Amino acid sequence: METQSAKFSTEQILSAVAQLSLPEIKLVFDRMLTLQAERKASHLSAEESDLLTRINQSQPPPLRARISQLRAKRESDSISDEEYEELTRLTDQTEELHAERMAAMVELAKLRGVSLPALMEQLGIEFPEYVR
Repeated sequence: METQSAKFSTEQILSAVAQLSLPEIKLVFDRMLTLQAERKASHLSAEESDLLTRINQSQPPPLRARISQLRAKRESDSISDEEYEELTRLTDQTEELHAERMAAMVELAKLRGVSLPALMEQLGIEFPEYVR
């Protein structure tokens, strides 16, 4: 039986991904992390599996797009009061999701007996440039 990996080379897959927009690449990346977590899940405890699910949560692309639109309007000083309130609310949601993901990473690092940076390296997670 021919596997899916035999149909496409890694280079072909990367070439196809390189042609995607940034939001599409983020979506593919999120799905790949989820797939990786699912494949590893059979070797993980229920607690680790739950933590990885929490870590891999992300905002839907339409929500990220809306935040980008509102940020652009704010930067160009063309944002209305209602839009500014929406941006504040969405930013708060984003920060809450990030805090939940970080808490899950800390729990998983403790469970595995590794540092948070070591866990992040294992999972292929990097802090955004603005955090460094």
